[in-house]
Amino acid sequence: MKSKFRVPRIPRVSWRVLAWASAAMAGLVIWMAAPLALRRMTFFGVRQVEVVGIRYLDADQVLAALRLSPHASVFDDTGVLAERLRELDGVADASVSRRPPGSLIVIVREIEPVALVMNGRGALDPVDADVRPLPFDPASLDLPVVQAADSGVVGVLARVQAFDPALFQTIDAARRVASPRGGVLLELGSHRVLLSSDAGPEVIEAVVLVARDLAAKRRSYAELDARFDGQVVVRRRPAPPSLPSSTRPRLAGRV
Repeated sequence: MKSKFRVPRIPRVSWRVLAWASAAMAGLVIWMAAPLALRRMTFFGVRQVEVVGIRYLDADQVLAALRLSPHASVFDDTGVLAERLRELDGVADASVSRRPPGSLIVIVREIEPVALVMNGRGALDPVDADVRPLPFDPASLDLPVVQAADSGVVGVLARVQAFDPALFQTIDAARRVASPRGGVLLELGSHRVLLSSDAGPEVIEAVVLVARDLAAKRRSYAELDARFDGQVVVRRRPAPPSLPSSTRPRLAGRV
């Protein structure tokens, strides 16, 4: 007796699934291979680079950092290009995107300069919050001047810049205070502000509020001292460098 075996039929829907999967696989292969093929076409050669986000760096510096070859294509690896830009001094982050047929869009986020520090040659160098030199043109920067590369002084300036940019814009210079109480002295035109080296946003805000209150009341002052715990001291004349801590000038505000 012969036994018969039937080959099970594949339902019609399964054939459709297989066909869809094959088409998707083919599309994926084409999508992955397309940049390799298009990269060789002169039509997609890089003819224009648009740089966005630079205020301090020169566009030529950015273009040089990309190190584009004469035969560069918009379908080259943009991740490699972005990594080259991140290695450029003064750049915090960067991205590169394509705009076919022949353009690249470069977006740069620069490291924010905080101060101009006097170097050993008598010139001014821009520095960031960590007192690292930046390759920016000092002549184009309106920043506080610091006599020495003091991380404590620059750190206070960086916090003021972050918490109250309007106050930061009015600072002409900053230096460390050589007195028993210590701290950092900020020079703002005819006014001075004294802050402790660890002054936080609440102290900076208190200084701003006291200054606004005095301006509204048209009361003149020479110095605001916020180094005391929970209060801002107003002085009509700048305190001498060795002002003893027992001196109690008139109080104008509380933190």
